[in-house]
Amino acid sequence: MDRQQLFDRIRQKGSYLCVGLDTDIRKIPSHLRNSDDPLFEFNRQIIDATHEYAVAYKPNVAFYESLGPAGWQSLERTLKYIPEGIFTIADAKRGDIGNTSSLYARAFFEQMQFDAVTVAPYMGADSVAPFLAFKNKWTILLACTSNPGSNDFQTIESRTTGRPLYEEVIVKACEWAGPDQLMFVAGATAPERIKRVRSLAPDHFLLVPGIGAQGGSLSAVSEAGMNKMCGLLVNATRSILYASDGKDFAEEAAKEARLLRDEMSSYLDRFL
Repeated sequence: MDRQQLFDRIRQKGSYLCVGLDTDIRKIPSHLRNSDDPLFEFNRQIIDATHEYAVAYKPNVAFYESLGPAGWQSLERTLKYIPEGIFTIADAKRGDIGNTSSLYARAFFEQMQFDAVTVAPYMGADSVAPFLAFKNKWTILLACTSNPGSNDFQTIESRTTGRPLYEEVIVKACEWAGPDQLMFVAGATAPERIKRVRSLAPDHFLLVPGIGAQGGSLSAVSEAGMNKMCGLLVNATRSILYASDGKDFAEEAAKEARLLRDEMSSYLDRFL
């Protein structure tokens, strides 16, 4: 899916919602745990309930890797179940020396056919280049994240430019690839940083976690980060997946997704 196609989906659905499929076997409703594939069964019902409102799904690979081969099978089944035309992100946060990164890229782009993968950029250009070598695929670089420890490194100022490290990452990465291949992660809990990221990468899409359970403001994110092609994929996970722990979990997930879609639609009308 290219950038224009992604924007067309956003306009069509009136939504820039990404649903995070961080499916925790310990948190899914108890009545599903005896099924043959509990993670997939949970994901299947979540996808059925929310695909009308979402333009992307983002499985966090760790939740599947932790279960060994059965978890990988659940992930593969989930990916195949996602309807055609919805953007898929492997939230894998890979990043290693070049030949290892090449294998990671092959795993997620060739074997599993994800549209995008999250990548840690801190080993530099040669660790990211193998992901960028795949045509019609997306590399999503961690830039400024919303976790409590993000300030440990990301905001350290360069002695040369005075810019914080996350800005240096964005400026350098924009030399590696353009907005048709590269996205950046920018956490929702610091909209002033999203505004700064947008000034440095005016045409790139931003993947924005932190809405919902983490307390980020959709309004503030949209105002700070939206560009002429929307340029945002705003992720919600726990607020949708675990809206209920009962048999009505999918119905409640749909309600949460619909509320976010409706709010997003109003911002698209306002800012575009």
